[in-house]
Amino acid sequence: MTATEAEGGTPTWTSRTRDRVSRTVPPGQWLPDRQPAYVSSWIYVFGVVSLASLVVVIATGVVLAMGGVNWWHVSSVGHFVNSLHLWSVELFFAFMVIHLWGKFWMAAWRGNRQLTWMTGVLAFVGSIGTAFTGYLSQSNFDSQWIAGQAKDGLNAVGVGAYFNVLNPGQMLLWHVALLPLVLGAIVVIHVVLVRRHGVVPPIDAEEGDAQ
Repeated sequence: MTATEAEGGTPTWTSRTRDRVSRTVPPGQWLPDRQPAYVSSWIYVFGVVSLASLVVVIATGVVLAMGGVNWWHVSSVGHFVNSLHLWSVELFFAFMVIHLWGKFWMAAWRGNRQLTWMTGVLAFVGSIGTAFTGYLSQSNFDSQWIAGQAKDGLNAVGVGAYFNVLNPGQMLLWHVALLPLVLGAIVVIHVVLVRRHGVVPPIDAEEGDAQ
């Protein structure tokens, strides 16, 4: 029974949505103002800075897409935005690898957090594919070289007909349309699960150990 039905009212789509959100993440856990004492550690920071880097990646990618496929090669502004995009990707991977390994050694799947862990791993795998198609979309000799080196390997595993690295138009669409949507959906699910179950405590700490 929804809260609206309990009050004797007729449920609407807004009340059903609100109740569904409340069941997904209980009130007070979306933006909590108190955290357990053990969260005051650098290992918990890398998930947040990974998200911050991802925001910069998306923002700079949007600017690059607005200018077209070649403008960053001939424009000083384009060079700057392209550099921001590149280095935010580098930082995103660095922070995410530290976050992933840190959570692995903390056994972050404890406390009914298996799905949280698996979505984090999927986000890492999806980001590799997204970055790979980004390198293939540079429209320079580097992208041609990478595509030529990857072609035989992908054909050998039988995906070359669907994922043609020698087709720059296809790779650009994979990079700016399909893979970012998939990766973004996985990241959103991961964050929702973190909010729902809370951050994982250290192995020698109690779940309710707060200050």
